Amino acid sequence: MPLDDYKIARYKNLSGGWVAEISAIAGCHALMPTREEALTELAGVFEMISEEYAERQQILPVEPC
Repeated sequence: MPLDDYKIARYKNLSGGWVAEISAIAGCHALMPTREEALTELAGVFEMISEEYAERQQILPVEPC
């Protein structure tokens, strides 16, 4: 599944940064100083996780309904 098929949660962290995460995929989150940086970092994390799943010949988790 491509990144666009997932719901991305964005919220301000209590310590001052921004979090972007895909809750359907364990470990797929990013914490950065700005919202835009968090989204950019999340895209990189998603790509890395996608590659790991592909190497193991596994399917990424599906977004729950």
